[in-house]
This record gives sequence, structure tokens and C-alpha cells, in this order.
Amino acid sequence: MAVQSKPDQPVFVSPEEYLAFERASEFRHEYHGGEVVAMSGATLAHNRLTRNLVTHLTNALRGGSCEAFTGDMRVGIPRSRRYFYPDITAVCGEPEFEDGVLDTLLNPVLVVEVLSESTEGFDRGEKFLRYQRIESLREYVLVSQTSAVVERFARAGEDWTYHAALGRDATITLESVGVTLRLADVYEGVETPGDDRDDERGDTPPDGRDGN
Repeated sequence: MAVQSKPDQPVFVSPEEYLAFERASEFRHEYHGGEVVAMSGATLAHNRLTRNLVTHLTNALRGGSCEAFTGDMRVGIPRSRRYFYPDITAVCGEPEFEDGVLDTLLNPVLVVEVLSESTEGFDRGEKFLRYQRIESLREYVLVSQTSAVVERFARAGEDWTYHAALGRDATITLESVGVTLRLADVYEGVETPGDDRDDERGDTPPDGRDGN
């Protein structure tokens, strides 16, 4: 999800002030180390991708111990003074919340972000580093809006492994929740003009690292 540009002179608030403000607000805001950042609207592709993912995850998880949440579920980052709204989260077992309001999840096993041009660098960089502080988190998944590409980072001890599923004929297994998704289902109704440029991408992370 895109965020609006930060003001030239941001007002710094405490986490407690942020939560009080956010719970009374009609609109969603993230909290970035003292700054309250408004969330902007999403594209048609973003909405369809999120809808498709939530639908298939919910259907696959029905009757089990895991459940998926939409982007209205706020996630708190421990020891970080950060609160984010991932596009999709999933938890297995009993959800843990910051307080009795039950709107700030602390123990997701899966976080999914649908990339946009304005936020891709943040989602791949600082946001991913912050999410790694969540001890329960097992997988971080990035979904392209312009190409049929789903990237999966999985926790392996102290390291993270990388895998990319390319093209609508591909599948990707989210081991944290035991669900295999077809990219044809993920990208149903979504035009992906960048597919022709992804044939040679393979399993190398975008920055050339080996994923560990």
C-alpha cells in the first residue's frame, strides 16, 4: 500500500499518542519511529491482488488453526517504535495483541505486501528489516503489480532464504501456513504488462544477494 509524502516538518508523537489518535481516526496511518504517516488509496491491480490472495488463503485455511487478515489489521513491531498495516497477515494458533483493544497484532507468521512504485524500496529494505524483529514471523512475501511474480523470503534460523515464483503457470508454497497458491489465481483479473521482461529473472534476489 502506498503512503503519502511526509510533511517538511513532521510532528513527532509517542506510540501511545499514535494509538489513541489512530483508534479515533476515520483513516489509516502508519507509525514510523515518531512520525504518523497517512495511507493513500490503492490501485485497481492492488485491490484485486489483495482480494484474490485473501480469498484463496481464507478458503485454504478454513477449519484449521491458522487464519488470514486483511490490511485493516495493524501489526506492532517489538523494540522498534513502528506500527505497520501489511496488505495481508496470517497467524497460527491464538492471536496475540498489544492490549485489550485487539487491533494491534503481535505474532503473525506470514506478512504479505503488494508492491507499488512508490513503496517498493521501503518494502524491500527498512520495512523488511523491521518485520524481522517479530520472532513469530516465518515468511515475508512480496507481490508485484506489474508482473506475475511472487517473491518469498523464509526464515531459516538466523538467515532468510529466497525464492521467486514467475509466471501465471507457477505455484508458490507458503510453508508458514501450509498453503500452495497458483499464480493464475493470485493474478486473476490483473493485467501484468511486465511479464515479458521477467523470463530471465530466476531465483536471484533483486539486489543480487543469495538470500541469506
